Amino acid sequence: MTENYTDPSGNTAQFRAFVDAPDSAAAPSPAPSRLPLIAGLGVAVVVVVALVAWLALR
Repeated sequence: MTENYTDPSGNTAQFRAFVDAPDSAAAPSPAPSRLPLIAGLGVAVVVVVALVAWLALR
């Protein structure tokens, strides 16, 4: 260990500062892309409209 090591549990103020410190490893991941969902819904709408048109013109 280095000479400058500070135990974060040394007192309450140090522990709170340690807990509240931003941690790059615990950063939230970005939200997944919604593009596949939107594309899938678009394809489904086109299929339903085509099926309704085909049944109406039959």
